[in-house]
Amino acid sequence: MSDTLLAIIATIVKSVIIIGALLTVFAYMTLIERRVIARFQSRLGPNRAGPFGVMQPLADAIKMAFKEQIIPSRARVFVYMMAPCLSIFVALVAFAVVPLGDHLDGLPAVWNPYIADVNIGILYILAISSLAVYGIVLGGWASGNRYSLLGALRSAAQMVSYEVSIAISLAAVLMYAGTLSMVGIVHAQVSQGIWFILAQPLAFVLYGVAATAEVNRAPFDLPEAEQELVAGYLTEFSGLRWSLYQMAEYTNMITASSIVATLFLGGWTLGGLTGIPGIPILWYAIKVAVFLFIFIWLRATLPRIRYDQLMRFGWQVLLPLSVLNLLVTATAVVFGWPWWTTGIFGLAVLVIAAAIFAARQRRVSTGGVVEVGLPMPASVRLVQMDSPPPARPETVKA
Repeated sequence: MSDTLLAIIATIVKSVIIIGALLTVFAYMTLIERRVIARFQSRLGPNRAGPFGVMQPLADAIKMAFKEQIIPSRARVFVYMMAPCLSIFVALVAFAVVPLGDHLDGLPAVWNPYIADVNIGILYILAISSLAVYGIVLGGWASGNRYSLLGALRSAAQMVSYEVSIAISLAAVLMYAGTLSMVGIVHAQVSQGIWFILAQPLAFVLYGVAATAEVNRAPFDLPEAEQELVAGYLTEFSGLRWSLYQMAEYTNMITASSIVATLFLGGWTLGGLTGIPGIPILWYAIKVAVFLFIFIWLRATLPRIRYDQLMRFGWQVLLPLSVLNLLVTATAVVFGWPWWTTGIFGLAVLVIAAAIFAARQRRVSTGGVVEVGLPMPASVRLVQMDSPPPARPETVKA
């Protein structure tokens, strides 16, 4: 068998395995999320389908398969049908350059635990993930529903806004790594003896916040705000088409967690250890699981913010901080400063930002007006009433 044919067969086999693993993780992430949020809210969650509810994802899949597929009368049918497929295609393709481990002992290099190791891995992920907005926008527009269109436009503005902060925050990490390859970034952390989260704590936090907004998760789930958009761009989708959008969201969560684990936490490595012999994926899986739990934790804890707060936070907070971090990192790399200089700088910025946010949360303006969280527009005010309003006088009947 020629090397080219072997490489093609290995790529196909690894692609099938990874896609199957992603879909399986998606299915059980829905169960885990429902059970974890139930524990947060002192409930039990789904526990009837099989032992401990482990068959609940299968029951949900059967329900979705037999649920009626409704097409709105005003829908652009072809685009309406293709939009969910585009979203899940982009979500799966973006995972192609994520390394699950290093080489496997005794096997040819074509069987390494990643589909491809390209020298522009990060640029590939950023380029592919930026296409995810098309599936959402086309789905909202093709539904023929104004609420769906509004949710799609929200998503487009949100994803474009936060992608800028994502790219700039990752650029600071790439300066230390000296490569765009995902595998090369892990090797750079091993060779330098540190995880890049120590040198770039600010970039780590900025990417985490921006990635949460990028995948439309709470508290940034404005495109799906049920209170004002009745599920937004998903309003007119049901059955398997609706589940494709959910599948894309959870797959994007896995990809975002994998990027954090690879770029900031050493990927499949753990200090001087490269993993249990024969199972290099173990450390990687543990790290990804931690960040997936954080996604669930945020959803169960934080309320949804307003849309003006969302956009203001992205452009006026995340973007300036990511540019500042990039400039400081560039200066440190040019002058050969040790890695802990940018680490101390990042921690200092995070402490100052936390202090400012805490002070703003406690601030109460005069006149009985309470400012909660980010400043509200001039047309919105919350009035604090120290005592109940006086009773209305009874009307005397003539």
